[in-house]
Amino acid sequence: MAHSEKESYQSYPQDAFDNPPSGPVGVHRGRRSVVARVAPFLIVIVAAALAGLLAWGIASGELAKVQLPWSNQSQTSQSDAGDDGQSDDQDASDSQSDQSDQSDQSDQSDQTDQTDQTDGAQDEPDGDDQSQDGAEQTAPEQTVNYGTGVRVVNATGVNGYAAQQMGVLQSVGYTNVVAANPSGGTLPAVNVVWYQNETDMATAQDVANTLGIATVEQTTGISDPIVVVYIAAQ
Repeated sequence: MAHSEKESYQSYPQDAFDNPPSGPVGVHRGRRSVVARVAPFLIVIVAAALAGLLAWGIASGELAKVQLPWSNQSQTSQSDAGDDGQSDDQDASDSQSDQSDQSDQSDQSDQTDQTDQTDGAQDEPDGDDQSQDGAEQTAPEQTVNYGTGVRVVNATGVNGYAAQQMGVLQSVGYTNVVAANPSGGTLPAVNVVWYQNETDMATAQDVANTLGIATVEQTTGISDPIVVVYIAAQ
C-alpha cells in the first residue's frame, strides 16, 4: 500500500548539519585587510633602505663623523687628563721661575757687595764722616720670632723625618711648625732654609742653626714665611 502522506524537509528530525555556522569556514576564510597585506612589503622596503644607508655611510666615511653619547664622555676624560698635564707643567714652570729668581737675587747681591768694597777702597773719609756713616748704617737688630710659621718639607725618603725635625724646633720654643711632604716642582740640590721677607731673616738663620743647616736663602712664592727643605737626612 502506497504512502498517503507526502514526505517533506520538516518530516526529518533536525541535526547539526541543519544549523551550520555563519560565515566562511575552513579554507574559505574572509578577505584580509589592506594593512595586513601591505605590511610585509613595507618592512622589506625599510630594511633595504637602512642597509643601503649603512653601506653608504661606511663607504663614504660619514659614519665615523656621527657623535655617539659614549664618544663625548671619552673626549671629556681626555680633556680632563690634558688639563691635569698642563697644570703639572705649569707647577714645574713656576718652580723653575722661582729658582731663576733666587739665582738672579744671589748674583745681584754679589755684585752689590763687590761695588761696596770698591767704593770703600777709593773713598777715605775723615774720622767725623766715618762716625756719621757708622751711625747711619746702624740698623735695629732683628730678633727671633718663635711664632713665625715654619714648614718642614721631607724629601729624604725617610718616613717621619719632617715630624722629627719639627719636634726639634718645638723643643727650643717654636710654636707654629708643620711637617709636610713635597707638593711638586723642582727641589733644591742641598738642605736649605728659605725665607720670604727681610724681617724673617734672623728667624730663618736661627732655624738653620738649630737644625744644623748651612744654606739660608731668601726667595719668593713659598707657602709659609719660612720653609725648611730636607733633601738628605743629617
